[in-house]
Amino acid sequence: MNFSMTEAIEILERTPQSLAYFLSDLSPGWLQCHEGEGTWNADEVIDHLIEGEKVNWIPRLEMILGDGESKPFPPFDRYAHLNDETETPIEQKLAEFKTIREQNITQLRKLIQDESLLESKGIHPAFGPVKARELISTWVVHDLTHIAQIVRVMAERYRADVGPWVEYLGILKK
Repeated sequence: MNFSMTEAIEILERTPQSLAYFLSDLSPGWLQCHEGEGTWNADEVIDHLIEGEKVNWIPRLEMILGDGESKPFPPFDRYAHLNDETETPIEQKLAEFKTIREQNITQLRKLIQDESLLESKGIHPAFGPVKARELISTWVVHDLTHIAQIVRVMAERYRADVGPWVEYLGILKK
């Protein structure tokens, strides 16, 4: 096992600032590009990350520690963020993400003060029993997945423009 609470928090703390640095003040072409119908652009990924911070990670961890295996988590609607049709500037979304993430990391540290709590179990509606350690690990990898997704989508925007160099650009390999 590679999991370390300290290392997990290192990534969780850096995600908002990394995304803010990468996405702030970009042209709409970069923020709105996607890989085709039914795929997300960078702006929508940030909305998804905010939704997860509000209703997924800490609420599920609290259920694991409070309810154990007595009842399953409510399902997480991975597409709920697509229902919000308000036009919010990306900088405002990134600031909201940063604020909520900071609050959630503070709560994470309060909830897991003893490493033995990482082995506590809850019930995922699709997977069955899951451990707190697995949930936190997933939170970290979820961040990394969406960072990679944003970068991949943005690279795809220039696929036709790189000409023959596409052969050397691994991010554009399908």
